[in-house]
Amino acid sequence: MKELRRIAVVTGTRADYGLLRGLLACVRDDPDLQLQILATGAHLSPEFGLSYREIEADGFAIDAKIDMLLSSDSPAGVTKSMGVGLIGFADALARLQPDVLVVLGDRFEALVAAQAAAIARIRVAHIHGGETSEGAIDESLRHAISKLAHLHFVAAEPYRRRVIQMGESPAQVFNVGAPGLDGLQGMRWLSGSDLSAVLGLPLKKRPLFLVTYHPATLGDMPPKLAMAELLAGLDRFADAGVVFTYPNADAGGRELIAMINDYVAAHKQRMCAVASLGSMRFLSLMREADVVIGNSSSGLTEAPALKRASVNIGDRQKGRLKAESVIDAAESRDAIAQAITKALSPAFQGGVANTVSLYGEGGASAKIVAQLKAALPPLQKHFHDINHGI
Repeated sequence: MKELRRIAVVTGTRADYGLLRGLLACVRDDPDLQLQILATGAHLSPEFGLSYREIEADGFAIDAKIDMLLSSDSPAGVTKSMGVGLIGFADALARLQPDVLVVLGDRFEALVAAQAAAIARIRVAHIHGGETSEGAIDESLRHAISKLAHLHFVAAEPYRRRVIQMGESPAQVFNVGAPGLDGLQGMRWLSGSDLSAVLGLPLKKRPLFLVTYHPATLGDMPPKLAMAELLAGLDRFADAGVVFTYPNADAGGRELIAMINDYVAAHKQRMCAVASLGSMRFLSLMREADVVIGNSSSGLTEAPALKRASVNIGDRQKGRLKAESVIDAAESRDAIAQAITKALSPAFQGGVANTVSLYGEGGASAKIVAQLKAALPPLQKHFHDINHGI
């Protein structure tokens, strides 16, 4: 009997699971591959909605649950969480013995998993390498993961060139587009009334804002003050319906959650906050929204693909490719309010309808699986000197 190639996929947040879900299905359904899922981070935290249950509700089996989040989200607390996670991944990988470990993006959970795999002599495949996000420590983590990886699946050609510039072999760097766009064509969209029932909030009030703001861990302004400016900017749109999704488990995130909850409580007739919407509800809500607001990568990737205007606040996503539907705003109430006003204008909304995605048009998961089934690169990597060409 043919031995199946074991592909382990790490997911640590509701956000990366939404991007990985199509890939998980492709691996699971391939007769030559065996899927292993390692759930960690915020997935296992009641505070962040126990989102591992969404993975199981989608019909996937979780092969390892690696509990690593401590109650503190200070820099020291996050670092200690990484230490706990390293121990957990070491045990899980020793038990599961995957042939390839797949990680996505720039989160500290992904870095810890890649470190454990490197020591265990397991090949790492990295999705979304080569991108920049200069306002967050995550950028350094992303590039560190790239240097630990053997296979690279990037979302655009400039990112492919950047990974090669870092010394990675061109033969192992593949421009596949963003996997988060794979499911948009076949998505079973929830209607506005369905979403209203789920959220307990009437969504017919216009305009409708979808807000996701994460701590900018390298920003000049403390996250608490930046959030205060965002909320003050939203105050100027007294007729708007607003849905907040919680920030990730980054340093300072819990403080922002408390501010969001207090703000929503004072405006509960037209606002709500959700720890974890899940991919289908989140994307359906984005499709209904008039403006997507915050500093999440979803405002740069999924929102343009869904022809929705985005207001990108601060420097957290600085350096990333941005479609014409994205408006940058400084972390001040005046700049945020001006950007939202521009995004709501008929002229801008008309242009958004013609937005072109800069991250592909879907199909990334199938391309990734094709490479995961091909001959694997050697464990021993060689630095590709840029003078040898791209």
